[in-house]
Amino acid sequence: MARRYDTNDATDRTTGLREAASAVRRGELVVLPTDTVYGIGADAFTSEAVADLLEAKGRGRNMPTPVLIGSPNTLHGLVTDFSEMAWELVDAFWPGALTLVAKHQPSLQWDLGDTRGTVAVRMPLHPVAIELLTEVGPMAVSSANLTGHPAPENCDAAQEMLGDSVSVYLDGGPTPGNVPSSIVDVTRPVPVLLREGALSPEELRKVVPDLEVAN
Repeated sequence: MARRYDTNDATDRTTGLREAASAVRRGELVVLPTDTVYGIGADAFTSEAVADLLEAKGRGRNMPTPVLIGSPNTLHGLVTDFSEMAWELVDAFWPGALTLVAKHQPSLQWDLGDTRGTVAVRMPLHPVAIELLTEVGPMAVSSANLTGHPAPENCDAAQEMLGDSVSVYLDGGPTPGNVPSSIVDVTRPVPVLLREGALSPEELRKVVPDLEVAN
């Protein structure tokens, strides 16, 4: 039976974050609010949990799960060949609605799907998400919806779709926005905008003037 906690209530928030952290460590799934939409998350280093996440969404391995982190410093242990331009994007837009696709450290023991040696990583601008990520470390997190359905902007919508496949729901009220993060590939000499979301090419080019846009 899924448990749900109102993170706008101080007592419920403390209990909910503790229960969510315990669930993640047990390899279970949790739903959490972010600055874009609600996400369904699992420990990034527990392959079975990530597989359960993909199954809960009805999503194949060909669509790997992004990773959310609680601090830019965490990047040092996750990615390699991270360019100066990539760090400038981090400095300008994290925490926030920017996902960076980078080469992950080859030594990492994780299975996020068919990533071809890369990871899509982001630090969300949401206090509940950051508190949980700070407690448990990197999490594999995807939008908390069934594949093909709209990404949820509130906890009710997420729970209606995912039900008891999730152990803990953290209800932070409506999300600040329903626009997804912008995705920039920083594995190449010149960063490439793969998906325009909350950040436009013009905003990104204020930091990286040479940014290219994928066709």
